[in-house]
Amino acid sequence: MARSATDPRLARPALHPDTIRSIEQAAGRLATLSVARMDEELSWFRELPADQRSWVTLVAQAGLQSYVEWLRTEDDVLRMTGDVFATAPKAMARAMSLQQTVELIRLTMFVAEENLPALAVDADRDTVEKELLRFAREIAFAAARVYASAAENRGSWDERLEALVIDNLVRGSAVGDPLPSQLAAFGWTTGTPVAVVVGSAPDGEAAAALDLVHARAQRAGFDAMAGVHAGRLVVLVGGSADPIAVAGDLVDCFGDGPVVAGPQVTDLVEAPSAARSALSGLRAVGAWPGAPRPVSSQALLPERALAGDDEARTELVEQVFRPLREADDVLMETVGAFLDSGGALEATARSLFVHANTVRYRLRRVAEVSGESPTDPRGALTLRVALMLGRLET
Repeated sequence: MARSATDPRLARPALHPDTIRSIEQAAGRLATLSVARMDEELSWFRELPADQRSWVTLVAQAGLQSYVEWLRTEDDVLRMTGDVFATAPKAMARAMSLQQTVELIRLTMFVAEENLPALAVDADRDTVEKELLRFAREIAFAAARVYASAAENRGSWDERLEALVIDNLVRGSAVGDPLPSQLAAFGWTTGTPVAVVVGSAPDGEAAAALDLVHARAQRAGFDAMAGVHAGRLVVLVGGSADPIAVAGDLVDCFGDGPVVAGPQVTDLVEAPSAARSALSGLRAVGAWPGAPRPVSSQALLPERALAGDDEARTELVEQVFRPLREADDVLMETVGAFLDSGGALEATARSLFVHANTVRYRLRRVAEVSGESPTDPRGALTLRVALMLGRLET
């Protein structure tokens, strides 16, 4: 599109052919000078790989050549400046930030301002300077458009991939599933500790809930991916050592009802296991009306086992029953008698024909060995269910 001669903002005198010829001949040299100036003044530019430095050189050359074409043809400056960044691969927008790109443009235009007016015939110098300023402004706008488009495309892609990650978690990732590679696309590396927090989704648009999760996670300093699945808000958290503390930071993002935090696992490949534990806890938490909010899926092992969770049954047997059985027969006998007596210390001592202090000592040993205290109501429930399951297996 040619510029209208009736538009006073765009009209300018025709340039002498010698001016355009001189600038065109100098374009390659000025691009080289621009890159040398970048190398001299920008420490981060010196550290770029060779291929990325070559992209910058190509863009600088394209920019100067587009300026020449602009002077020669009076074509649409928006199209000209848009063509500049077409010479670089799309990866350039990912390799360098917008701020860095602006620094590169600034130095290139600075070199052009130092050299181009001197190449013009005397009558054209003012025009060359004015047109260069306008061209530089449009180059900056073109860069902003490139980065805005890249951010929009990347955002849409990230949203789709995030939804796929959450879907894989909820459905259960089997051997060979791409979940670790999908997480790696977000920069989550192998060995990243992860946890899963689940609860009911809040009322309203799902996008608003997900935005709130991301904002809370960023403020708290950990990574998070989230999705709404069958009315549940599922959040995958990375980089935090305390799932319950993380769940506390996110609890307001959920709707009414329980919020369950799965156990922390030490690697991305174990994330599906953490998700299964959290979702199992969410299904079973209704059996504990007084459960805190949030609550750990590990604290819900008895309810999960009663609800048919085989993994919870196995954990209770392996982590509670077997350590007691292997430690000392009197511990099993004592804790069984204590639970059967309804937690009465003296009655337990009489049934075992021992002193009450001996029962106290053995109960402390039970807590040390199993991790569950018989004198705590929740610990007593966990021990009773574990003993029942263990006895059924033996």
